Amino acid sequence: MKKNQIIAVLSFLLVLTSTVVTAQTYAKNGMVVSSSKIASEVGRDILKKGGNAIDASVATAFALAVTLPAAGNIGGGGFIVYLDSSGSATTIDFREKAPLKASSDMFLDASGNLPKGIDLRGRESTINHIGLKSVGVPGTVAGLYLAHQKYGKLPWKELVQPAIDLASTGFELSYALYQTALSIEKKSNIPFLKDYFKNEKGEIVGFGELWQQPELANTLIAIRDRGRDGFYKGKVAKEIADFMKENGGIISKKDLQKYEAVERKPIEGSYKDYTIYSMPPPSSGGVALVEMMNLMELANLDSIPFNSTAYTHLLAEVMRRAYADRAEHMGDTDFNLNSPIKKLTSKEFAKSRFNNIDMSHASISDSTAFGQLYDGESTTHFSVVDKDRNAVSLTYTLEHSYGSGMGSPKLGFIFNNEMGDFNPIPNKTTTRGLIGTKPNLIEPEKRMLSSMTPTIVAQNGKPYLVIGSPGGRTIINTVFQTTLNVLGYNMPIKKAIEAMKIHHQWLPDRVVYEYDLLSPDTRRTMEQMGHKMVPVRNLGVLMGILIDTENNVLIGASDSSSADGGAKGH
Repeated sequence: MKKNQIIAVLSFLLVLTSTVVTAQTYAKNGMVVSSSKIASEVGRDILKKGGNAIDASVATAFALAVTLPAAGNIGGGGFIVYLDSSGSATTIDFREKAPLKASSDMFLDASGNLPKGIDLRGRESTINHIGLKSVGVPGTVAGLYLAHQKYGKLPWKELVQPAIDLASTGFELSYALYQTALSIEKKSNIPFLKDYFKNEKGEIVGFGELWQQPELANTLIAIRDRGRDGFYKGKVAKEIADFMKENGGIISKKDLQKYEAVERKPIEGSYKDYTIYSMPPPSSGGVALVEMMNLMELANLDSIPFNSTAYTHLLAEVMRRAYADRAEHMGDTDFNLNSPIKKLTSKEFAKSRFNNIDMSHASISDSTAFGQLYDGESTTHFSVVDKDRNAVSLTYTLEHSYGSGMGSPKLGFIFNNEMGDFNPIPNKTTTRGLIGTKPNLIEPEKRMLSSMTPTIVAQNGKPYLVIGSPGGRTIINTVFQTTLNVLGYNMPIKKAIEAMKIHHQWLPDRVVYEYDLLSPDTRRTMEQMGHKMVPVRNLGVLMGILIDTENNVLIGASDSSSADGGAKGH
């Protein structure tokens, strides 16, 4: 056998072995899938006590604030998509807001440029992601409280208490968290973050040792006893405002008092006989997801093998079009009242977009027209289904990993750096991905645009697939591909999560791909068609539940790229 033939065979075997499907988790009475096994267990135990999917979600979210500090949070914000067993869908928007003192040019220097600085990892970054001015007014506590007040079943205190116990008693530090702690100690330039994983002796908590967070426990106690007011009023709010004032931030007590989470009508679309429910603006995820699923519905997937060159090229072109529309039109619709959501999610619009796809050549991304906005990489998602088949898809974030890296030592949690998700320079769009379109410019009390895409797919009016992912700018595309894998290619949930994924965001004009899952031949052919191919190890950290309605069984799966993630059912 010739050398090039041997290489081809080995490459093929590598693709096969890289897509082996590991065990799924099965249950009948409830399922929680998150990036922390401990938090999943907390949510599962709430279901065992008779709580519903909203109750389990609230408890899981607060537990993640203890066990997943890079993304689980009470210092950030996010979204809930909820579909009850009767087929009624709604969403809760608890995205962060710009403070009252914010302005469209708040990060620019005297020459109108966006300066750079050093971020929490000691790397160069633009200043809209650095320091306390980058912090948006947190929304997580308000969002969880609103969801519970409207749709919860068990008492609020019972849902917050497990997180308090984890923070006060402690939990065994995982190997992944221990490695992160060592890295932070070595690289971080922020005192609060450098001390975050240290014990009373000033030493980093070791792998397998108990990590206790007494200050966070006290903050959670205030939330347990006073609900949303335990965070947005009283001692916690005063300490947040004082800390901001003393350290260059602009969030005030008035910002905290005025913050409200909002219930919104979901983005609704369809793919064949399935109904798709996802998040509306200020998330761009739902609109882009439905637009891309509409485009793929027009393709004949029976003639497009999964992972083939035709499949990969078509995905890239579909993504390019949806992200261009995202950049031009998407923003907080409380401010951007003319956003053409109905048009972008229509079947007719999809036909016009699909008809100009050339299956033999890559399109061109023109930075003089539209662009792409960036979202953070420290996001987490979890999915929940209860015994009555109420379903929750929840994604929340701190923006970058560990957010701003800053927080009051008296409160024990980390603030987001979500202001970096606004367009920082008005009217400036570049081929490198900087966007200056009006819908997402900074304004006081405006919610910054997001890529988070918590999604629930229904079949015959009942929850069928609950899915979501972290991954910043890649979230929409990883959720899109996983949903397509299940609905279009009939994959089991675990295989759909682990399967090869790509990402194209219009600008920069490139296809990011998982290098050990895409064949070398496909990569070369894509390059010949005009695509710039950029390899990465992994895209997305998906957490999903598929409901086998015929056998009334819940099938849960967590992405193998999540070191501490897991599905827990009963």
